Amino acid sequence: MQVEVKNVAGETVGEVDLREDIFGIEPNGPVMHQALVRQLANRRLGTHKAKSRSEVVRTKAKWYRQKGTGRARHGSRNAPIFVGGGVAHGPRPRHYTKKMPRKMRRLALRSALSVKAAEEHIIVLDAIGLEAPKTRAMLDTLRNLNVESSAVILLPDRNENIERSAKNLSDVKTLRANYLNVRDLLKYDYVIMPTDALAVVEEILG
Repeated sequence: MQVEVKNVAGETVGEVDLREDIFGIEPNGPVMHQALVRQLANRRLGTHKAKSRSEVVRTKAKWYRQKGTGRARHGSRNAPIFVGGGVAHGPRPRHYTKKMPRKMRRLALRSALSVKAAEEHIIVLDAIGLEAPKTRAMLDTLRNLNVESSAVILLPDRNENIERSAKNLSDVKTLRANYLNVRDLLKYDYVIMPTDALAVVEEILG
């Protein structure tokens, strides 16, 4: 699969072959869904907690005497039926972590990249770089590439100027190529990558 290689001015400067086993496979929807659910679940902290009757700080003394009042028998006011008491069967800290085999995770990435390639939403650049962080320069680059919606920019390594230039653009995200994930591929419409980042992606998924 051949795609054009462009520069930051939007001019075509060459072509590059995208590997069919990464960008041209039949997308596997269920695996992509499973990978997305796993990623979202693994983000959850699981720190939610409600106090039980044994953890509420209130007096432990019996509320009123056992007999002779005409009321029901009660002991501590920490019981869940009283205002200010503990919570019965409340949330407790837990792990939401899900596991997924490496081959399935990579299949999900290859499927998502194949979807983008089929939609012609993968843009390959010869290089990307800025002399200083400037949002206007990043916005001009996106306009030159005819990117009118959201986009994720893959970088081969840390590039502070690019990252800071895109930080104020709500629909643009910079991401290192070795952190490529299904959530960002499905969330953003376009995938922009210089040839160096493309080499990293092919090395990881090849």
